Amino acid sequence: MAASSQLVPELLGFVPQFLLDDIVDTANDEVRRAVDAMEGFLRRWVASRAQKVGEWDHNQDIEQGLVAFQTLLYNHVDIAFDYFEVWSMRNIFAVRPGLPIVAPHQQGLNLDHTPDEEGALLAEIEELRRKINTQRKLNRLFSLAARASAAQRVHAESRLTRLSFLRSPHLQSLHTLLPDSFTNMYAAVASLPPHDHAPARSPADPGKRPWETSKSGYLSWARDQLVARTKGEENGDGDGDGRGQGSSAVGALVASADQVARVEDVKAILATGQQRQRQQQQDVQMDVR
Repeated sequence: MAASSQLVPELLGFVPQFLLDDIVDTANDEVRRAVDAMEGFLRRWVASRAQKVGEWDHNQDIEQGLVAFQTLLYNHVDIAFDYFEVWSMRNIFAVRPGLPIVAPHQQGLNLDHTPDEEGALLAEIEELRRKINTQRKLNRLFSLAARASAAQRVHAESRLTRLSFLRSPHLQSLHTLLPDSFTNMYAAVASLPPHDHAPARSPADPGKRPWETSKSGYLSWARDQLVARTKGEENGDGDGDGRGQGSSAVGALVASADQVARVEDVKAILATGQQRQRQQQQDVQMDVR
């Protein structure tokens, strides 16, 4: 019975009980209209009769008669439609247990599957749902990748616009005018290993004096001596007594250097050599880059 009460509304598209309630409400409305019409008829009849009979209290009689008439009609209507509702639910809106019925949305479906086949179908449905979810994730990732690719494309186009001057005809003709020696020099410099800008320092040898370690050590010692002498001359401390701190051989070399050129000239030569060396290193770095 419960299955029938659920199947009938699904097949009809509406609830049968609501239809029967509407029919009962319509019958009650008709009873109310009949009572109103009877009241109007009785009042007109009483008014015409009062003119012939004379004084007569008719209001109480009319009220009592209308109440009795209305009660009688509602009683008959309730009893009649109660039977009608029960008969309709048992005969019209009922499905017998042995009656083969197929719902419209189930027409053409094969419902005679074994439990194993039903389990396989459920597994297939679950796999299809998983594929749908995976496809949705891929679509989201594709959208993100497309937006990232578009941003990279805009950035690349802006860089191409900035470097478009390299395609000018003047630069192309300049490339043909370059000598082969320049091209070979550029290829040789480009093939050089990266230059280490850290100053080369030889390990200190406690058994040797600074000017005896290496050429760079001697140059460093000589530079320090020249700086010290220059400071001494500027301060008025003498003309070369500070050289006695080294050996006699080194002092003789310093004296020979003084005879060849002045201290200022030697400092200028060293400064010029260092500046030229730094400039060459910068040029090599720029060529390598």
